[in-house]
Amino acid sequence: MSTPVEIVEKKPVPEGLTILCGLPDVGLVGAIAVSHITSQLKLNEVAYVRSDLLPPVVVLEKGISRSPIRIVGNSSLMALVSEIAIPTTALHPVIQSIVNWMETKKPKTVISLGGLATPNRQQLIEPKVFGVASNETSIKTLNAQGIEIMERGFLVGPQALILSYCAEKNVPAVALLAEAFYNYPDPEAAAAVIKSLNQIIDLQIDVSELLKKGEEVRLRMRDIMKRTQTELARMQKSREYDVPGFYL
Repeated sequence: MSTPVEIVEKKPVPEGLTILCGLPDVGLVGAIAVSHITSQLKLNEVAYVRSDLLPPVVVLEKGISRSPIRIVGNSSLMALVSEIAIPTTALHPVIQSIVNWMETKKPKTVISLGGLATPNRQQLIEPKVFGVASNETSIKTLNAQGIEIMERGFLVGPQALILSYCAEKNVPAVALLAEAFYNYPDPEAAAAVIKSLNQIIDLQIDVSELLKKGEEVRLRMRDIMKRTQTELARMQKSREYDVPGFYL
């Protein structure tokens, strides 16, 4: 019997690297950010996710089929990218298998990039970025770089599972979450999260092109945003607006 979720390595993946995660979520912030980073650094595919739990979809690039969920990288950085919204029913086993694979690579840190739905997003000139972490050491890393900590609330979806499974396995992990539109691709929020990422791991990724092509990005990503929105509703993403009662 085959494993429900497999991470298939096309090339040897070294240990001790920083791993970014950019899965479709609020405003597609992480997906847009990691796509831009991949393009800027010319990261190449090193592994992919294979599972019968995922839709029967492949991505075509120059006529060649590729898995929609891939790991790209170079000698110092890896990034998890997805060009589909992971079905809610598959989210737990897929994320758990990915984190299990990450653990074998002894990463320096795992950094999940995403959005935080903000009702007044349209009024914000530049979105704020908040940080959350899997342990106290990672919180200190965020504090040292001046990243504002999200002190309380709920996280729902891919970021929540990545942090939870990393905490279980004692894998250092943080999530950088930019204030974002809930229903619309938000390249400006993606740019804000990249700027914060630059502070943490000294990437020096230029976001000027991303901001310049903001409208083009919005148009290109609107279909995946529609599918992602359906999955966000299924996973009750709107609960992130709530504040836990014991804090009142």
